[in-house]
Amino acid sequence: MTRPLELQGLRALVTGGTKGVGRAVVASLLEAGADVMTTARSKRVGTASERFIAADVATPGGCQAVVDAVRRHWGRLDILVHVVGGSTAPAGGFRVLDDSEWQKALDLNLLAAVRLDRALLPTMLEQRSGVIVHVTSIQGRLPLPEATTAYAAAKAALSTYSKALSKEASPQGVRVVRVAPGWVETDAAVGLVAEIARQGNIGMEAARQAIMDSLGGIPLGRPNKPEEVADLIAFLVSPRAAAITGAEFVIDGGTVPIA
Repeated sequence: MTRPLELQGLRALVTGGTKGVGRAVVASLLEAGADVMTTARSKRVGTASERFIAADVATPGGCQAVVDAVRRHWGRLDILVHVVGGSTAPAGGFRVLDDSEWQKALDLNLLAAVRLDRALLPTMLEQRSGVIVHVTSIQGRLPLPEATTAYAAAKAALSTYSKALSKEASPQGVRVVRVAPGWVETDAAVGLVAEIARQGNIGMEAARQAIMDSLGGIPLGRPNKPEEVADLIAFLVSPRAAAITGAEFVIDGGTVPIA
């Protein structure tokens, strides 16, 4: 849980901030007093942030639109939380992953972060303060070859890139950290459970358990809640985490067998 107004006066950008973990992060940062801008391809009813830019950050043009908005409204940035990510690749393993599928995975899960960092990090370095959080995934360590090879590889690349960036930026006052969630029970995840239940003619709880089994089990017995991931991120961008940089924090209910 964040402390009231501990981020007062800080300016934060959250990508993918209209649903799931991103929406929870926006709410948590606002509660802590930050001024928050969020971006997604389209705004959804109930988006908490007053500042919103519609953009597809999987494209260079979309990233530039976000950068232009940040510069126009604020001129500088204190916190960048890069949540956006995902996969639309079909099931079928490596054979169905043509160049187009690989490029889509890299554009969304790696290059969007690279492009935004490249444009927005310099002002953080100039002011010698700031925090960048990259949301990676336990898929980088536990890929599911049937459907997430490209996604998992892109997230693993994001993790490696983040570590390198932390070594470059931290001596100049900017922290870079990673958060690696396991399965998070977002609205989309609930929809997936419902679809598995429908296709298998089984109950929702059985379908939910089937997903957990496919991950090798979740010792905690349940998925993460978006708010739990958001609370971790809110802590990491706060002054209480001032000595933390370069690290990756796994929040997965114990799914990864070896940390």
